[in-house]
Amino acid sequence: MRNIVTLVLGGGRGTRLLPLTEYRSKPAVPLAGKYRLIDIPLSNCINSGLNRIFVLTQFMSVSLHRHIRQSYRF
Repeated sequence: MRNIVTLVLGGGRGTRLLPLTEYRSKPAVPLAGKYRLIDIPLSNCINSGLNRIFVLTQFMSVSLHRHIRQSYRF
């Protein structure tokens, strides 16, 4: 599965999750103190053997970029 390109949609304002999304995008919302919402689809991709993963970001993505850069190597 090395040749498969995986796109994960990681953007969105997340208005239904206010006030959690006031200063961050929905995928960057903390989950259980250690993880972020984006970690669920990313771990599914990694555990499925997909290693060419691209996360498409949009709204307030600075903290999401920082988390992905510090947590993953793909």
